[in-house]
Amino acid sequence: MTERRFHKDIYPAAAVDGAVKTFARFAAITVREEGDHRVVAVESAKPERALRVARELANYALGLVREGAS
Repeated sequence: MTERRFHKDIYPAAAVDGAVKTFARFAAITVREEGDHRVVAVESAKPERALRVARELANYALGLVREGAS
């Protein structure tokens, strides 16, 4: 399992949820609230796949944040 933490002040829920929805077909993804963060856990039978999906998901979420900022 691989986790990514998204600070709520930087990443709106819509950006995290949008990224999760986009990548849910590639791995098992769960989201939990932990203080000032949304923690996204990515699981796959292959650890390298979980890591790659987590990285791509984080990049996608950042892109959604930037789209909303313009």
